[in-house]
Parts: sequence; structure tokens; C-alpha cells
Amino acid sequence: MRATTVGVLILALLGGVAACDTIKSTYDSWFGAPSLSSKPAELVPIRAQVNSRVLWRGVVGAAGKTVLFPGVSGSTVWVAGANGDIAGFNGADGSSVARFTAGQAIASGVAAGATLIAVGTPRGEILAYDRSGKSIWKVQAPGEILAPPVTSGGTLIARVGDGAIYAYDVSSGKRRWAYQRSTPALTVRNHAGVVVSRSLVFAGFPGGRLIALSADSGGVLWDSAVALPKGTTELERVADVTSPPVVDEVRACAVAFQGRLACFDAARGTAIWTRPISSFSGLGMDEKNIYVTDDKSAVSALDKSSGGSLWKQDKLSGRGVTRPLAMGRYIIVGDYQGMVHVLSRDDGSFLGRLATDGSAIAAPPVALDLSSFLVQTRNGGVFAIAPN
Repeated sequence: MRATTVGVLILALLGGVAACDTIKSTYDSWFGAPSLSSKPAELVPIRAQVNSRVLWRGVVGAAGKTVLFPGVSGSTVWVAGANGDIAGFNGADGSSVARFTAGQAIASGVAAGATLIAVGTPRGEILAYDRSGKSIWKVQAPGEILAPPVTSGGTLIARVGDGAIYAYDVSSGKRRWAYQRSTPALTVRNHAGVVVSRSLVFAGFPGGRLIALSADSGGVLWDSAVALPKGTTELERVADVTSPPVVDEVRACAVAFQGRLACFDAARGTAIWTRPISSFSGLGMDEKNIYVTDDKSAVSALDKSSGGSLWKQDKLSGRGVTRPLAMGRYIIVGDYQGMVHVLSRDDGSFLGRLATDGSAIAAPPVALDLSSFLVQTRNGGVFAIAPN
């Protein structure tokens, strides 16, 4: 079903919701237009302290109704269009490295490994290519692939629409392991993939769970509660982790819609701290802080050791703001009008602003190096940007 506001969702529930129905993802509805629950904030003039500039610009097919995540491997940026176009650009100057077509729709964006490029389709196929565009293998997963797969060593790990996780051999596409679990009757359809760190696979799930799996076997190492469903109706009890976790050497952190933000010991899964924050878009992290875009598009910074509040920037309310990217002294976010906002890491103030092509930035910004990042717009624009 399609829904963009709580009111619409309630009407859908009153009309009868079948088991395993999904709430239409914020990524699919919010980023194409502003949220209907509130008027998007008008952008106030700022005194720019950072002169953000476009280093280069490319183009690929439009995203349509999905979210297409760019992939970066070494010095190459890989992007895809919903129409099946796949393009590689040199991250330094934007020159073309490769351009080819999958010959069918793409729903996930690109997984970029050292030797392999992979995309997922709405029909659940995972298509793997070498860096020249030659097909290596194709496998059928049991569900649509909304998040880009992740490569880890000789393994490609993919998540299907119902949350199940499958691992495949990078060379042959042969399945190595699978992880499945039951889901609540009502869930938020989303594009949350997995994060691989130190041979562990971290993933959030409907019902507010965060798990850690062995990347080698798929065995569960721990399963902890980010948030607990509350309320009397199915809608009130939705508490899904709809974005990827963030992980460092010590902790793994995740945030749930209608729930809270929680950090756990990455090795054991024991809780370190929690905060009541609801988010669709998700988290960013650097060496000191965690940054979160909440479900009203406010961006906040928290001390990652204690969860203490540091600052909150709420002047982007209703603008469909992306997950934050932490880059040095800057925090980068995009919005539904294709605007890139540069915030201060210290206090959240606006340091700069840059327009792209006027269409939504749905996937979060991706770092190219220590001083530049990339955004992909819904219309297929690819922008490498340096804030300086």
C-alpha cells in the first residue's frame, strides 16, 4: 500500500491490513515530495562560511520510485539507474570508466568490490559483473533486492525485501548461507542493508532488533533490542530499524522508527546506552559523535560514549533529509529539493549550501576521500562535491 502520513496509514489499517503488509517506505514517498504531515521548512538565507563546489558532474538513469545507492571502490564511483544503466566514473575527475546496461530494472543501487560490481532487481535477481561490464553470474534470491549487496572478502551479502539475508560466493554466485526470521504483521518497507565489520554482519530488523551474524557461517552471535513495540494497534506498535547501523571498534548503534537510538557492545551485544529518538533516515558516526536525522528531518549530534545531547539543527523540518555523512569538521545532508547542506560538526550551524539539479537526494551522501563526497539525485544526476 502507498502511504506518506500517519493519517493515510490509519485509513489503510481501518480498511484491513493483511499479515506481512508493509508501510510504504519513507525513502519511496518522502523523497519524491515533501511529507504531507507538515509543510517543509523554507530555507532561510545563511552566511556561507564554506564555499562548496562541484568537482565534476555525471549522469545515469533516473531512480524512478526506488532509491539507488552509489558504490565506491578504490578510485571508481559506480552508479545505476532504475532503467538498468550502470556507469563507472573516475572519482578524481569524473571521466568515464565504464558504461553498460543490465537489460532490466534495478532497485538497489550498486555493490562495488575490488573485482565485482553487483546490483539487485525488483524481481529478486542479483546480477554480478566484472569492472568492464561483462556478466559473471546471476542468481535468484527469494524476494526483491532493495538495498545494495555488500562484498566482504570472497563473499557477497544481500538482503531481500522481507529482511532475510543471503551470502554468495563472489566468484561463482553459489549460496554459502542464509539467515531468516519471522517479521511482525505490519512493517515499514525500507532500503536498509547490512554493515560488515571485522568478519561480523550487522543488520537491523522489524520489531526493533539489531543482530550480529558471523560473516563466514551466518550464525547468530547476538540479538538485542533497539526498541520495544508499544501501543495497542498494529500501527502504534511498529518499531522497525529502517536504516543501516553504524559500527566502530567498540560499539554498534542503530535507531528505530517510533522507537529509540541504542548503542551496544559490538562483540557481545550488551547495551551501552539508549535515547528516545525516532528515525527513518538513520545515523552517521565519527571518532567522537553520532549524528541522526529524526523523523521530522531535524539533525542532532550525540556523544557516542554516553548518548548525551550536543546540538540539534531543526531548521530543515519536513524536507526529507538524508542520513548524515560526517566528514572532518562538516556534517553533510541532502534534501527533497536536491539541496546539499553543510553543517558544523561543533554546533550544527549552517556553514554552506549547494543546489544540484532540483530533484530529491534520496540515498545518503557518500565519501569519496577525506575532502570530497558524492550525491546521486532522483533524476540521475551524479555530483562530486568538495566543501572548502
